[in-house]
Amino acid sequence: MKNFSLLMLIALFLIISTVGCNTLRGAGTDIKDTGKHIENVGK
Repeated sequence: MKNFSLLMLIALFLIISTVGCNTLRGAGTDIKDTGKHIENVGK
């Protein structure tokens, strides 16, 4: 049972890490696009 709990904890950590990475990548893309729009307004 202890091994199963450890395996589930590791799996949960990997899932959260993957989701977090995609979220940060998406946020970075959104910020980049917003910056481009702001630059275009200034021209």
